[in-house]
Amino acid sequence: MKVLSTNIAKPGFVTINGKRQRTGIHKKPTTQPIYLEKDNVKGDEVTNRKVHGGEYKACYLFSADHYLYWKNLYPKLDWHYGMLGENLTVEGLDETQLYVGDVYKVGEALIEITQPREPCTTFAAKMGTPDIMEQFIAHGKPGTYTRVIQEGHVTVGDTFELVKRQEKSITIAQLFKLLFDRQKNQEHLSIATKHNSLPEKKRKELKRFLK
Repeated sequence: MKVLSTNIAKPGFVTINGKRQRTGIHKKPTTQPIYLEKDNVKGDEVTNRKVHGGEYKACYLFSADHYLYWKNLYPKLDWHYGMLGENLTVEGLDETQLYVGDVYKVGEALIEITQPREPCTTFAAKMGTPDIMEQFIAHGKPGTYTRVIQEGHVTVGDTFELVKRQEKSITIAQLFKLLFDRQKNQEHLSIATKHNSLPEKKRKELKRFLK
């Protein structure tokens, strides 16, 4: 995996149900390295800290490989890296190969894979249609949030080195399915609800589906 773009956002706005709301979803490529801090990316706008930023969502990664799919769906949008709200646009990122709890070295930083991105109304408003939420879920390639174990700079061209593979875990793709499938895989549920790389709130939400 290789970093193709580093992206941060200045404060921006979207309109949801007729109300103008501040957001940090309008990320644009930077010309300088970005600095990954323990609870966010330095200089990046994080407005709603109930659902963005924090220990388990400090940095968001999305695959450059998936951009063509979205460009074909929405050809009239002004496309650039960062459009999907990611801090790092990564070549070769594959959600079926990333396990919750995996630790990677990228640039100066040490990061841990935590959880997939879940589409929200802010994302839909930014992209101009509520349809994109269902499309995002159906596509099944959500990118991943990470925890920052060691702070540091990351720049374009940096590659990811797997430092530690989580032995008893599930992939980001499997966890994403778990969040949205009506019939939930009980084995995957059992693993996820005991996984320390997921926030306690997320584990509690999933425990409700254990049989």
